[in-house]
Amino acid sequence: MKKILLSIALIFSTYSLVTAQCGSRYDINMFSVTGTTGIVYGQNVSASSSTNQTTLTLDFYQPTGDVATARPLIIWAHAGSFIGGSSSDQDVDTLCYRFVRKGYACASINYRLGVTSYDSLGFIYALIRSVQDMKAAVRFFYKDRSTSNTYKIDTNNIFIGGSSAGALMVLHYAFLKRSCQLTQYVSQHTLDSLGGLSGYSGNQCYSEKIKGVINLCGTLGTYGWIEAGDIPFCSMHGTNDNTINYNRGNVLPTFPFHILVADGSRMLYKQAQTVGVQNNFYTWNGADHIPYAGTTATEMAYMDTTVNFVKDYLLQRMGYTCTLSMPANAAYGTANLYTYTNCSGNIQSPCSVTGIANHEFQPVKKIYPNPSNNTIQIDFNQNETHYLQLSDISGRVVKTISSGASTVFIQKENITEGIYFLKVENTKGQTSTFKILFN
Repeated sequence: MKKILLSIALIFSTYSLVTAQCGSRYDINMFSVTGTTGIVYGQNVSASSSTNQTTLTLDFYQPTGDVATARPLIIWAHAGSFIGGSSSDQDVDTLCYRFVRKGYACASINYRLGVTSYDSLGFIYALIRSVQDMKAAVRFFYKDRSTSNTYKIDTNNIFIGGSSAGALMVLHYAFLKRSCQLTQYVSQHTLDSLGGLSGYSGNQCYSEKIKGVINLCGTLGTYGWIEAGDIPFCSMHGTNDNTINYNRGNVLPTFPFHILVADGSRMLYKQAQTVGVQNNFYTWNGADHIPYAGTTATEMAYMDTTVNFVKDYLLQRMGYTCTLSMPANAAYGTANLYTYTNCSGNIQSPCSVTGIANHEFQPVKKIYPNPSNNTIQIDFNQNETHYLQLSDISGRVVKTISSGASTVFIQKENITEGIYFLKVENTKGQTSTFKILFN
């Protein structure tokens, strides 16, 4: 009888550990941390060459001895102006440890670094690549949950966050939703050649849905990309930030060349208020860029503020009502919203079989694996004759196939690594185009 009662008590104790929040799990420190480095979550062409592949890895941190089978996850992205930095940098490493001690699972990702030209376009291309890599990381955990469930992630509660360049990445992940929003910077053809907004960094066709965004000292191409109904986000920014403007201004103004003008956290907060999107906003009055990165007493105090404020936002997003550890303070100055009209293009899909245009003719059920090292299989929706034409990004046709089969295979053979466009046409002359990648 005592053994039965002890077992029941243990069950309820475990249940309390997993589900408690205010004053317990997700609110206070309860665990030590176990970390695993160098986990491969994808790969993609490097910034410098379409024929060189970059293997994408992440470091994963989880509570030691945790019995929970579905933990909320925060995926962090490091700073470094898209030129340097790594998953082990102090800014993200400390954030991982601090939140895992509260019961979260955390990942810190390496993403493709490097700019092909030191101008606006070079950094925009780097930003697009980083967003593609973060999307592959999110898809990695969705894929894991539906297969081996190695990491025990609650995919209903996946958050993404970053410092500086990492914050740019996560903001554009959430609010850059249509390819037409980039046409003031790059052409549709150029964006397609880069892999579109979702990219081909791995785990294609799994979900990219996230619960929230943590913006630490970041900026967005334009405030207008935040629209009614968008995902709530959390922002922290210093008023004396000389790298990314708190309000609106030049990105990396100390560089010897002009990058671009973008909207800082103050502008984003104003827009969120205007369109009714929740934005928990904290201003570090008098602080410069990433004030929490370091080991001095002042920097560690900023880290405490950061963790407490972000923690309150996470608990709120997960539906818990707790006493705030770090209430929001007043925004500094005013934000003047200039005139901006959003374009009305289609919101991008994470699935690699999505056509470049919104065609009524959708012949393909599935294309996989994509990317592929050798053979790509194409399953069709209808048993009819299809004409397939594979072209590289310059428009050169590298392969043609005609088949009435329900499944067609494209062999890599002598095709070089890179992005290709697959045009599918039926006997009625209807066409649809898809992006594929050979590694």
